[in-house]
Amino acid sequence: MDGILYDSEYYYMKGTIDQMRRYGYDGPERPIYAIMGTSMDETYQILYDLLEGKVPLDVIRENNERYFNEEHPLNFKEIMFPGVKEELIRMKEMGLKTAVCSSSPLPLIRASLKEMEIESLFDFAESGDNVKNPKPAPDIYLLAQQELGIAKNECIVYEDSTLGIEAGKRAGIFTVAREDRRFYQDQSHADLTVKDIRSLTDWIRKENSHA
Repeated sequence: MDGILYDSEYYYMKGTIDQMRRYGYDGPERPIYAIMGTSMDETYQILYDLLEGKVPLDVIRENNERYFNEEHPLNFKEIMFPGVKEELIRMKEMGLKTAVCSSSPLPLIRASLKEMEIESLFDFAESGDNVKNPKPAPDIYLLAQQELGIAKNECIVYEDSTLGIEAGKRAGIFTVAREDRRFYQDQSHADLTVKDIRSLTDWIRKENSHA
């Protein structure tokens, strides 16, 4: 979802770095990028460790929730990537089933999809909070595959983060990366890299025409 349907990563990174500087973190920004693709609990633990335990976990959590939910809420429709709704409609017209498998909390997933007016274009949505093992474990993708009733060799995982790509590969599913070089994410293990969702849809159409 983040970095795939909308460009939230920039804002989340900027806001997180801003908070870390307020806590007194004076190290490089790159280690903070490790939070990409993680569950919220894992995010807070990474920040806690970077701060060497000087700021309690509950304080990091409370400040983060206040910063993004109250002080700097995102407008998901404004930061939605170009062509997302149109390409999702194309996918449905092609007879494809679609699912959102995100590390974000489920209420946020549902709220953002509704705000972008694309909720009805997905057959399934789930949060990493609700599976036994979050990404990079394959659990959430295996669950989606089962819920959609599709064989692994008929599935595609579309990801941007290192952890998400690893989860897709560990699930045994063909994994496509949306190219993004801003946050040092390792996308080298993806089976295919595309520029955006339009490129992905075009690739799927060509593959289906050869089947």
